[in-house]
Amino acid sequence: MYTLEDVNTNRLPKHVAIIMDGNGRWAKQRGKLRVFGHENGVEAVRKTVESCAKLGVEFLTLYAFSTENWNRPKIEIDTLMKLLVASLRKELDTLNKNNICLKAIGNIHSLPPKAQKELSEVIVKTEENSGMTLTLALSYGSREELKQAIKEISFKVKNNIISLENIDEAVINTHLYTHFMPDVDLLIRTSGECRISNFLLWQIAYAELYFIDVFWPDFSEHHLVEAILSYQNRERRFGKTSEQLS
Repeated sequence: MYTLEDVNTNRLPKHVAIIMDGNGRWAKQRGKLRVFGHENGVEAVRKTVESCAKLGVEFLTLYAFSTENWNRPKIEIDTLMKLLVASLRKELDTLNKNNICLKAIGNIHSLPPKAQKELSEVIVKTEENSGMTLTLALSYGSREELKQAIKEISFKVKNNIISLENIDEAVINTHLYTHFMPDVDLLIRTSGECRISNFLLWQIAYAELYFIDVFWPDFSEHHLVEAILSYQNRERRFGKTSEQLS
């Protein structure tokens, strides 16, 4: 079994993003309701966040709730929102103890008022922390993010705030939800599904993708290290040749 000691901390991915998938199927295998899987998935979140912080990962982004997830049964959505509030309240001390700064991306205003309030409070109470930045993608959809960015940039062009000729990748980046973080280096998806599911489409342009056949509640430190070791064994060329890199 791999441990954190197996990782070369000199070659860490700066930004790790995770699609936490498989809670419902994990519960179904055990003859339980889907919400049972979500409840158990919280522990996997805690372990993963703490492990990344210990390693020295600078940015960790977790896909917690997508724009498409609003189409799920109401009882499941209500449970997820209650879990969000309870977890934020419960984990505040852990975040501060590990010097973790919490942020959120997505259409946050679509969340229930209680969830918005709890989220805002924890963000404020951790904003001075200088360690890892933990970002929760909530009511997040990459196409929605890109659409919003296009609207904002178009408005600025129309009103002569930005010239058409000056629009480049840097300008686009500043209009995304993720303007405060670098592009993703390593994207992990659990549950055996090999899809991106509308997550950080712009930001993963050159990310290393890692798909694992383990449901999220069973995702452990061993699996995290396995993913990072896979990343460290890959050659990231960014369009260049191996000879150019050497």
